[in-house]
Amino acid sequence: MKRAEWITGLFCAAALTMPVTARSASATRGVFGTLDDGSKVESVTLTNSHGISARVMTLGASLQSLTTPDRRGKSADIVLGYAKVGSYLDQPQYFGATVGRYANRIAKGKFSIDGRNYSTPTNDGPNSLHGGSKGFDKVLWTVADVKQDARQASVTLRYVSPDGEMGYPGNLTVTATYTLDEDNRLSIDYRATTDKATLVNLSNHTYWNLGGEGSGSVMDQRLTIPADSYLPVDATSIPTGEFASVAGTPFDFRQPKPIGRDIRTGSDQQLLNGRGYDHNWVISRRASAAPRMVARVEDPASGRVLTLTSSQPGLQFYSGNFLNGTTVGPAGRIYRQGDAFVLEPQLFPDTPNHPDFGSAVLRPGQTYRNLMVYRFSTVNH
Repeated sequence: MKRAEWITGLFCAAALTMPVTARSASATRGVFGTLDDGSKVESVTLTNSHGISARVMTLGASLQSLTTPDRRGKSADIVLGYAKVGSYLDQPQYFGATVGRYANRIAKGKFSIDGRNYSTPTNDGPNSLHGGSKGFDKVLWTVADVKQDARQASVTLRYVSPDGEMGYPGNLTVTATYTLDEDNRLSIDYRATTDKATLVNLSNHTYWNLGGEGSGSVMDQRLTIPADSYLPVDATSIPTGEFASVAGTPFDFRQPKPIGRDIRTGSDQQLLNGRGYDHNWVISRRASAAPRMVARVEDPASGRVLTLTSSQPGLQFYSGNFLNGTTVGPAGRIYRQGDAFVLEPQLFPDTPNHPDFGSAVLRPGQTYRNLMVYRFSTVNH
């Protein structure tokens, strides 16, 4: 053996026997961009040792990107968004955003609490959507805390919504804690307290494409929703009040099926009302004591799997019906109808106007909570 070969072999053997320092979860602060008024939009990037990275920004307490490997180890960002911060306000589409005070719709923007009537701006035809014309998705949150250790990294964002904002009563203090752990779980923990009886229904509006943002349609990705019933809606997407069985309808996702398999069923008026799926599935009539699976999505092409757990009674599933080819994502690709799906664990839409749906009222001394956990994995088939 030549001396050079012997030295190379010695170094290779030493490398194999040297102890390897395990990487751990981390959190890195930065700035995503600057608003027109000069305000900085901060970002915190959470990473783990398995190649998953989640970037959260203070505008809208939003999940701006999430990168994860496919079955072959190739990473891609599976969250739709914009490359520049200004686009989130110039072309608002709730990309990755925290939505509230009341996620989803309130009929005609009107509700009452303890016999007193309130109204919030209508910004979705005759109805109020996601808190009104300036909901939590359009405000700048602050970074309250950043933590990291060997097992997980997290960021907590905070916003105080003043009494009367968008017509809602009470000073509402809200936190959103994003945590990425070494078990490949991203959790979003929403909490809120108030000094006056008010409505609270918070959720996250991330658009997912497990093939990668800008990769095209999600219609072949296979969805499971373990719900026996859903809430039909009228022509303005307000629930009729009926709890309808999913059996024998395009809304039956109790067994995995491609999102697009039944989406063109023209005989179902509900698909015409929503221009596809934009409905709330009834996981249970009331919130559960502990989180349970509310959805699972698998992409046959990449092998990526997303499993979502929550204790909320409802799950809004939206099939990206209003992506119309006018939005360009960070990869320079155009987003078209059906290029993403949205899964929002929440209370039922328009609960304040449907007594049978329960209550969305939060009172002083109570703490509202919505914990949702996304687990990422891959399958080989």
